[in-house]
Amino acid sequence: MRIEVVTLFPEFVADAVRVGVLGRAIERGQVTVHASTPREFATDAHRTVDDRPYGGGPGMVLKVEPTRSAIRAARARLPEGSRRVYLAADGVRFSHAKALELAALPGLLLLAGRYEGVDERLIESEIDESLSIGDYVLSGGELPALVLIDAVVRLLPGVLGDETSALQDSFAAGLLDWPHYTRPEVFEGRRVPEVLIGGNHAAIQRWRTKQALGRTWLRRPDLIEGLTLTAEQRRLLDEFVAELRASGRPSNV
Repeated sequence: MRIEVVTLFPEFVADAVRVGVLGRAIERGQVTVHASTPREFATDAHRTVDDRPYGGGPGMVLKVEPTRSAIRAARARLPEGSRRVYLAADGVRFSHAKALELAALPGLLLLAGRYEGVDERLIESEIDESLSIGDYVLSGGELPALVLIDAVVRLLPGVLGDETSALQDSFAAGLLDWPHYTRPEVFEGRRVPEVLIGGNHAAIQRWRTKQALGRTWLRRPDLIEGLTLTAEQRRLLDEFVAELRASGRPSNV
C-alpha cells in the first residue's frame, strides 16, 4: 500500500511513522508513507497557503490553488483505485469497519486540514470522503491522519507478527477486548483470574468471551445494542451481569 499525506507539517507525519509496527512495516516495504505540503505549490514570495474566510469570522481557511496542486501531485504518485480522504471534525466517524475497507485499497491520499479547514470547493472537486476520529476538535488533521494510518496498516497481511492479533482486537467482532494479564501471578494482593492459569483452553475462551461481552455492555452499550447475540453470548452476558451485581462493584445496572 502507498499512502500520501498532504499537510502543512510533513515533518510531523514523517517523524511519527518511523516507530513501532508502522515503522517496521515501512522498513519491510509493506507500506510507503509520504508527506508533502501545499507550500511547495504556493506562488507568492511568502508561500501563502491560507486566507481569511468570506463572510467574516475568526481563523483562516486553506486556499484552493496550492492545496489542489498538492493533492493532484500526490494523487499522481498513487496507484489506480486509491481513495482521497479529508480528515475533518465534521466527517463520518472512523471505525474498525472503515479501516478494513480502506486496508483493501492499493493506496490512500489523506488531506490534513488546519485552522478553520479548507475551501469547500476543494472538498467537492478533489475529495472522495471525509472522516473524523471523534466528536472533538484538534488543531489539525495530522493526528487523525496518523490514527487512520496506524489502524489501516496493522490490518495489512504480514504486518503484525501474529496474524490472529488483529482478529482479536477490540471492535474486530463488534466487541471490546477482554482483560489481559501477565506475570507476576500476584501483584499487591491482586491475583490473575484462576481460569487463565488452569490450562483449560475451552474455559479460557469462554471466560474471555464473557469478559468481552460484559466490558462492552458496561463501557459501550451502543455496540451491544447493534449486535445480534447468539443464545450462548446472551447466557454469558447474563452471567457477567449477575456476577457484577453479586460483587457489589459499580455498574450501569
